[in-house]
Amino acid sequence: MSDKTMRLDIVSAEEELFSAEVQMVYAPAEMGEVGITPKHTPLLTKLKAGDVRAEISDSETKIFFISGGILEIQPNAVTILSDTAIRESDLDEDRAKKSELAAKQAMENSNSDMDLVKAKTELAQAAAQLRLIKKLKGKR
Repeated sequence: MSDKTMRLDIVSAEEELFSAEVQMVYAPAEMGEVGITPKHTPLLTKLKAGDVRAEISDSETKIFFISGGILEIQPNAVTILSDTAIRESDLDEDRAKKSELAAKQAMENSNSDMDLVKAKTELAQAAAQLRLIKKLKGKR
């Protein structure tokens, strides 16, 4: 590891999705997007649904969708723990649209505050996923 890179680990409930040396990381913290460089001040914060961008080099960036989670920053390492994390290449617009529709229906049919909160969370995740897909389509 050089002074210009840090270790990034993205871990979901199912698997370790990504582990590599990167130059910069952008993540959707609850209070706004954070940009992380090597030797960043240690930090522990919550993440909201959105995209994580990992700059491997000046010409290569990897993009992931996360459903939210926890971000831990150490001077030479960044760890993202999320229930759901999806590689850019695995994003599926049809599946995200179906999830959004199901969440909207669940909100309409909710019988309790817990059901409503769960449906709102699922709707926010589906909407964030669709925004990322739209953004990525614009780059192609």
